[in-house]
Amino acid sequence: MADENSNDSVEAESATATATAEPTSPAAKAQTPPQQPVQVQVEDKDALATYANFCRVTGSPEELIIDFGLNPQPIGVPKEAIQVKQRIIVNFFTAKRLLAALQMSVARHESVFGVLETDINKRVRPGLQQQQK
Repeated sequence: MADENSNDSVEAESATATATAEPTSPAAKAQTPPQQPVQVQVEDKDALATYANFCRVTGSPEELIIDFGLNPQPIGVPKEAIQVKQRIIVNFFTAKRLLAALQMSVARHESVFGVLETDINKRVRPGLQQQQK
């Protein structure tokens, strides 16, 4: 019985907090000032820039591990192991924000330059590779 009552009081407190946190009447909403966009300052003078044409995503239930490296043989199966040079570990909230930012950036790029074909076999022009030998 004590457990049921404590759950009821938690739910009641939650409902009260929600009710007071969000104005419900049109007059109350009109009095609430609109939120201003927040500008976060970023210092990137010590950031290292590296190039990657390979990435691998693994993870756990709480985090994603994103490895970046350079594949010296982008066509076919690499003969050498790909050296991972950078590893970024993010939580799923950050991963979702990163996904949205990347999708928006790629969509903007494709709207200007055309669709990006990720299958390299569809991008290779027959005969061009033989001409270069």
